[in-house]
Amino acid sequence: MLFSPGDTILFQGDSITDCGRSRNNDLDLGAGYAAGCAARVTAAFPDASLRFRNRGISGDRVTDLPNRWQTDCLALKPTWCSILIGINDCWRRYDRNNPTDVATYANSYKTILEQCRTAGIKLILCEPFLLPVPEDRRAWREDLDPKIHAVRQLAVDFDAIYVPFDGVFAAAATRRPAADWANDGVHPSPAGHALMADAWLRAVGCL
Repeated sequence: MLFSPGDTILFQGDSITDCGRSRNNDLDLGAGYAAGCAARVTAAFPDASLRFRNRGISGDRVTDLPNRWQTDCLALKPTWCSILIGINDCWRRYDRNNPTDVATYANSYKTILEQCRTAGIKLILCEPFLLPVPEDRRAWREDLDPKIHAVRQLAVDFDAIYVPFDGVFAAAATRRPAADWANDGVHPSPAGHALMADAWLRAVGCL
């Protein structure tokens, strides 16, 4: 396991991470993969006294993160920060004609990673993902794939743990219909969140 006793692990991102978490209860991690990860790590390593926090915000794009990074990340002094961001940067191109180009995506992402590095926060970068449900989602790959490649390069540049969610979902969709994992191609089902938790736990050495 990569974590040390007493570490604080912060989850950051959009609705997939938010997953209905309470804004009034700091211990509420929502109903998705973040809660699943925390529960299983705590059960496996009860004596490690690890702390988990979730500051995902539904609808966020990468350009929203620098504006709230001081409050929602740096001020919390996490040991680790796990980030999943990017699908809304893709989605807004297709539903609102409001795209985020790859350079802007990468530069905004780099801004928060540099702040984490300066603060001594270790990083876990999660790959944004997309399933072809409904069929029009296939056209979104043109926008999302370059962003995935940007996250991979940032993981190399910042010596981050990398979680390949897009590949994990693609593989799972060869075993069951894609809609069973995310019925809109974006927001995971309970099984999809469990799949994410497994991939995350493997990446950090807890599975």
